[in-house]
Amino acid sequence: MAGSLVGGLIADGWNPSSIRVSDTDNRQLQRLSQRFPIMTTTDNNSAVAGADVIVLAVKPQVMESVAQALADSVSKQQPLVISIAAGISEFALRHWLGEKIAIVRCMPNTPAMVQSGATAMYANPHVSDDQRSVAESILRAVGIVIWLDDEAMMDAVTALSGSGPAYIFMFIEALQAAGRELGFSEKTAYLLALQTAFGAAKMALESEEDATLLRQRVTSPGGTTERAINTLDEGGFKELVSKAVRAAAERSRELSKEFGSTK
Repeated sequence: MAGSLVGGLIADGWNPSSIRVSDTDNRQLQRLSQRFPIMTTTDNNSAVAGADVIVLAVKPQVMESVAQALADSVSKQQPLVISIAAGISEFALRHWLGEKIAIVRCMPNTPAMVQSGATAMYANPHVSDDQRSVAESILRAVGIVIWLDDEAMMDAVTALSGSGPAYIFMFIEALQAAGRELGFSEKTAYLLALQTAFGAAKMALESEEDATLLRQRVTSPGGTTERAINTLDEGGFKELVSKAVRAAAERSRELSKEFGSTK
């Protein structure tokens, strides 16, 4: 995700010399420096020295140790801190970094890797209007951005758009398998399923109408699509999707308690 952000920012016109990346993995740093003319280091405090914005793109399991090690630098500089670690609450980040630190929590998804992500963001009261604009410009470099008024909605975001690409991939898998059963080669079935998913998403994005109306327009009475849709309905398709998303939201809440505890 960090590499996606770097690439998106540079493509969006940000000066590469203003971007510094820190990682414990020298091989990862080497790959990044080969792709982008940025400064890399294995020292987090060196990376954040003098920074106006710090992006914490680390695993939830290590966020506490990373944040606490940066607390002194953050306290002195008072930068905007952007966290993209799933399940780590603003309260926990503030506890580790300092009570008056400007913090933006965000939840991007993996299509950010191709500048087509969807990111939900939540700002604590210490974030100024200018800092909100900066945070939004950073995440908009890899896709669309929405702001949340209630941080508790992050679990729902994680379940819907954070995990969502996997649901779409699974549906593409199912279409591909059905195509093979109908006699297509694996490659042909995959291309047809993939382009169909892409085309449908592109139509929905570019249309002023919602998905329900778009589906109805494709579904002619008595036709092939209607029979397929009826079969999905009989199988409880919508109810199963709802159950899956709710399960993901519940797991997100569990992970928040597991990794975001300040005790």
